[in-house]
Amino acid sequence: MTDEDSEECGDVYSLTAIKSDTRLLLSHHEGKRSAEDAIELFKEVEKMRSPSSPIPVFTSDDWDAFEEALIYVYGKIELPQYKGIGRKPLPKLVPPDDLKYVKVLKKKVKNYVVETVQRIIFGDPEEIFEMLGADADSYIGTSYAERINLTIRTSLARFIRKGMNFSKTKRMHQKAIDLFQAWYNFIKPHKSLRGCLNIHFSFG
Repeated sequence: MTDEDSEECGDVYSLTAIKSDTRLLLSHHEGKRSAEDAIELFKEVEKMRSPSSPIPVFTSDDWDAFEEALIYVYGKIELPQYKGIGRKPLPKLVPPDDLKYVKVLKKKVKNYVVETVQRIIFGDPEEIFEMLGADADSYIGTSYAERINLTIRTSLARFIRKGMNFSKTKRMHQKAIDLFQAWYNFIKPHKSLRGCLNIHFSFG
């Protein structure tokens, strides 16, 4: 890149959020690989949650920006206790008791995964496994996210590395993923789902 290039030039990352039990691609965000971009992704996810429903259990790979973003979106302001010495502490954001987040750490040797560790960052372990039910072990992982990323890469030519179909503008890049999201959620069959999903449409 040069000083004459626009701000849209360069690398753009796509962050995705998928609901593991239904395989629904809830949201995506295109930007840089930063905490600010992760915050925008979780803001979109939070917009879809009913006020009466609990905060979902979040799982991800080992990227610290997700932890920071979750605290920003779901955190509560807490004033640390003043001990009477020095300046009074400033308010800070802390994770609420009902926020549950698990990181999946992968240990690699010569580019091969030899060990996978589930590390609970926020939340009570018993509550997390109770919410996820019998399929907790399969839901706490990155396989669904990795699978959706692979599907995006193989379905959209603009994601092919060193190809001629790269996106020329960020806006059209986002629109292409919007179209993919609609196809993935409502047209593409997901054979790994146990059972059929009946969707009823009403007009009027």
